[in-house]
Amino acid sequence: MVTVPFFASASVALDQNPVFLYFEDGFQRPNPIRPDIVVAIDDVFDKKLASLDAHVSQMYEWTPFMLSRSSGRPVTPPDDPAARREWLVQIWLSGPENSAIREALGKWYGHASKSVNRTEAFEICEYGRQPSEVEIRRLFPFLPQ
Repeated sequence: MVTVPFFASASVALDQNPVFLYFEDGFQRPNPIRPDIVVAIDDVFDKKLASLDAHVSQMYEWTPFMLSRSSGRPVTPPDDPAARREWLVQIWLSGPENSAIREALGKWYGHASKSVNRTEAFEICEYGRQPSEVEIRRLFPFLPQ
């Protein structure tokens, strides 16, 4: 709808539909993620963890609240800073990696994918522009050539 004139009267319609990506979320219904792009994050994992840790209200208040609601039992993060970060790893950054993610990782990283431990997977949304492999590499310049 971002290219439809007058849909949002306060915004100018875009000339070109952007690429929209779904981020891996662990949901299996109605469909698990179809990993079109997989990025190795081993080299930036500590920075990613630090960025999550910095969002105190989201990570240590909202997340436990939502986990408590969905599990029906209280979820309380640890008080110790190191233990809190490890808790975040368990909650947000150590989801099960499936064979589709490993396969897509191999497409982008080749043989080097075997040494990758941490990833982020993205699915190209059908509602946006469908990028070519050349455009994906332009959008993700850190992918190996």
